Order: sequence, then structure tokens, then C-alpha cells
Amino acid sequence: MSFLLFLRGFVIALIAFAVANYAITQSLRTTLVNTAICAVLIQIGYFAAVLFLVWRAGAPGERDDSASRGEANAPLANEGKSEAAPVPGVRRSPLP
Repeated sequence: MSFLLFLRGFVIALIAFAVANYAITQSLRTTLVNTAICAVLIQIGYFAAVLFLVWRAGAPGERDDSASRGEANAPLANEGKSEAAPVPGVRRSPLP
């Protein structure tokens, strides 16, 4: 998810939360405090999600690169067909 997409959703969610909170509490001060708490919680969740995605991707040395096995430099068996050459670092699809 790009940052601009997140920021747009973040602002829309905070505005909706603030309007609903003000309609319920009828207090501007309570609405501002609750909206600030909501903003911090959303930021923590976004940080945790990005951290999880980085952790799931793994370190570059731990990945199973096809280039390290020599598949990227191997000639194509079906040169007459319109199959593209393998791209280094991109795994082949498990589908036939």
C-alpha cells in the first residue's frame, strides 16, 4: 500500500471518527482527545503491518533465488515458442 493511499484513508477515517464522536459526546474537547488517541492507534497499526511485511519478506540471503541455482542463465528449451526468458530473482509459477 502506498503512503498516499494510506494517508487519504487515514484522514477520512479520522474525520468520520471525529464527526461520530462529536455527535455522541457533544464535547469538542473529548472529541479532540479521542481523535488524537485514534490517530495514534492507527499509526501503531500501520507501523506493525509494515514491520510484519518486512519480516515476512525475509532477509535477502534467506530467499530462494533462482539465479543462485543457475536457472536464470540456462537456455530456454522451447526457443521457438513465445515464452519469455526467465527474469533473475523472480520465482517461476507453480502452475503448469
